[in-house]
Amino acid sequence: MGRILALLLLFVPAFASANSDVALESQVFVERISKDQLGRRKLVLEAPKLVVPGDRLVFILKYRNVSDRSAQNFVVTNPMPNAVMFQGAADDRAQVSVNGGLNWGRLDTLKVRESKGNLRNARLEDVTHVRWPLARPIPVGGTGRLSFRGVVR
Repeated sequence: MGRILALLLLFVPAFASANSDVALESQVFVERISKDQLGRRKLVLEAPKLVVPGDRLVFILKYRNVSDRSAQNFVVTNPMPNAVMFQGAADDRAQVSVNGGLNWGRLDTLKVRESKGNLRNARLEDVTHVRWPLARPIPVGGTGRLSFRGVVR
């Protein structure tokens, strides 16, 4: 795939499980270090044009209840793009899968079966999906924001 990856590989849309009453918007940004007018380093988020291995990304998922009733049992699931290694989520509600969405949990509770059949603890590079089951209903017109980080492989 070369040193430069097409932006298209990074946009894997999130989806809401069992709830079409909630609109989702996905965004991705590249984290860059910049300097302000006094020469101090600061972290900025930029819209990506092209990314290269090692670039740090921030994925932001915004949701909004567009129905005329509260949204119950809302779950947002986002597959990890193959070109990106998961680095963590912004809140404790996030769960991950290391087997294509078959099983879910915190990363430190999951195992991966290696080619020789033995089990090992799951690592960041094993994450295939991230999801957020929201315990509280989303009221009519209610909004929220979820995010996770990754690094381009």
